[in-house]
Amino acid sequence: MNSCPCQNMGKKELLNQIMALNFAVNDLVLYLDTHPTDSKAICMHNEYSEKVVSLTAEYQKLYGPLTINFTSDTWDWIDQPWPWERGAY
Repeated sequence: MNSCPCQNMGKKELLNQIMALNFAVNDLVLYLDTHPTDSKAICMHNEYSEKVVSLTAEYQKLYGPLTINFTSDTWDWIDQPWPWERGAY
């Protein structure tokens, strides 16, 4: 059994999962602004936030940076497609 469910996902599926979880985290933050004591929402926020971090790290390890904060000595920046080029994502 795989230790990381993201190992069975392709690039696009992994990116879609990251975007969906980021949306859910942002939505939960807005909800928690008005319901700060909702323990279920707090647990969901924490769980989804951890998944985002994990999946983002896995994506960046396999496919390259998603943010400017990605650090790597081995990523070949100049040879990869730019964000506006077809096939970059």
